[in-house]
Amino acid sequence: MELILNEEQQLLQDTAREFVNKNSSLRRVRTLRDSGDPLGYSRTLWGEMAKLGWLGIIFPEEYGGAGLGYTELMVILEELGRGLLPEPFISNILLAGNAIAIGGSPAQRQAVLPSLISGDLLLALAHQESRSRYNPHDVETQAQKTSSGWRLSGEKVHVLDGFGADRVLVSARTSGATADRAGMTLFLLDVHAPGLSIERQWRIDSRNAAIVRLDDVAAAGDDVLGKVDHGSDILDTVIDRATIGLCAEMLGGMNAALSMTLDYLKTRVQFGVPIGSFQALKHRAAKMYIETELARSAVMAAHKTIDEDSQRVPALASIAKARCSDAFVLISNEAVQMHGGIGMTDEHDIGFFIKRARVAEMTFGTAAYHRNRFAELQGY
Repeated sequence: MELILNEEQQLLQDTAREFVNKNSSLRRVRTLRDSGDPLGYSRTLWGEMAKLGWLGIIFPEEYGGAGLGYTELMVILEELGRGLLPEPFISNILLAGNAIAIGGSPAQRQAVLPSLISGDLLLALAHQESRSRYNPHDVETQAQKTSSGWRLSGEKVHVLDGFGADRVLVSARTSGATADRAGMTLFLLDVHAPGLSIERQWRIDSRNAAIVRLDDVAAAGDDVLGKVDHGSDILDTVIDRATIGLCAEMLGGMNAALSMTLDYLKTRVQFGVPIGSFQALKHRAAKMYIETELARSAVMAAHKTIDEDSQRVPALASIAKARCSDAFVLISNEAVQMHGGIGMTDEHDIGFFIKRARVAEMTFGTAAYHRNRFAELQGY
């Protein structure tokens, strides 16, 4: 497996880096946070990304997508992560959008994907519950069969970009016990449906999340995504792909934190010399670089495994997430420490990376969770 980008992918990476440098900065991230922006991102910038074709990279051309691969998406996500852009790529494209593309009927795909790809429609996937931890099958939300369809009741938490979404994809139990893999079904609901409410949540990195409450919400038969009782087949696939996509974003954050730290080591003078000339700091910087490159190998291998439609995607997702969680936390910790006292202040931008690293580490499972999952997948 070649873990290098081809010429077209390198050109796409250059375009993405230029776009991020031109349209976003850590100052913008700070402004969104300090102003308490309700969305936490820009619909205008989201529309610009749509015009570049980024929102449709992995979707079929018949729905307005580009029909490219996950490796092409990876180079975009890495650049977004480098700039800490909060736009809802993971939630809209890799979670909800992918669920529609993989499990939706032809009518559902045609009704949703073109609007999603154009940036006009915002989706969210609500699968996590307060006691489910990282197990997507641990679902207490109930869907009761009625004469006209279904009635849903329950509560979902940590719904990425749930506030401001137009429609929300919800997992609910249609049969079986709470933690059974079978018996779970996905429903695509309008956020204005009677009985459905959304409460804004703020994560420590200031990104958009929400609590979605369902109080006897009606759903029609054609709101079901895929087959009744078989929602886990869709959910497992999209969470693995979203986990791998998040790893690409984390890789970009690692690179940016490392770059900012190296610049500081070259310019901060102590005892008449740049502090980067001290051997102890050189060794720590070298460790940061090595961890970044090891993470890059895991992230690239995971994306290429999706493109090859390999059965090893779940294992590679866990390898990449465990590696990126450990590396991003280490690098952001070291970055703040090597900036010294100024790194601990809110005024310095390096703090944004340690906050993002902590949130990304906990999203879709920590390093410990994924090491254990990898062991189980290998039959240990």
